[in-house]
Amino acid sequence: MPQTIASAVEHELVVKKSRFLACVQPVAGRAQALQVVAALRAGHPGAAHVCWALLAGGDSAAVDDGEPGGTAGRPMLHVLRQQDLDGVLATVVRYFGGIKLGAGGLVRAYTDAVAQALLRADKTALVRWSALDCQLPYALEGAVRRALEAAGARGLQVDHGPLVRMRFEVAAEAEAALRARLDDLCQGRIGWA
Repeated sequence: MPQTIASAVEHELVVKKSRFLACVQPVAGRAQALQVVAALRAGHPGAAHVCWALLAGGDSAAVDDGEPGGTAGRPMLHVLRQQDLDGVLATVVRYFGGIKLGAGGLVRAYTDAVAQALLRADKTALVRWSALDCQLPYALEGAVRRALEAAGARGLQVDHGPLVRMRFEVAAEAEAALRARLDDLCQGRIGWA
């Protein structure tokens, strides 16, 4: 099951006088990741490179930012994939120390910087939510509310009109079972939008 991290975690690594400032953090998607990277570039104008890797909602990216191809972004992305993460951005700001590390040294440094930051990160299961909308007779409202509570539904919104309309979210993996449970409970008197 994919995981994400609860909050941003930083780690600094020094290799042959080069400083690698790593940060792993939760992000909603590519747009937010690009904003974070732009802020890092603005905040570290003397940095030689701002490399990053993203896994978020099936969208992935690996950017070497001037480092030799495949020595920064892809190794960082590989670390995220190995840990089955989603909704996570890994960034590494590099201040060049004057000593070249070679391709293998760069891969090790970027990989290690991200891996060390992830060791300190609080990982949580990533829950995907499905939004559902249904209508039912007033007499069934109480029973449906209890079933939603038992299923861990969240964000319940109820409108009372000719029928009771309920909008809520449930964990995507529990959606089919909840629909079947409510269909059975309501004996065909529930309508799904």
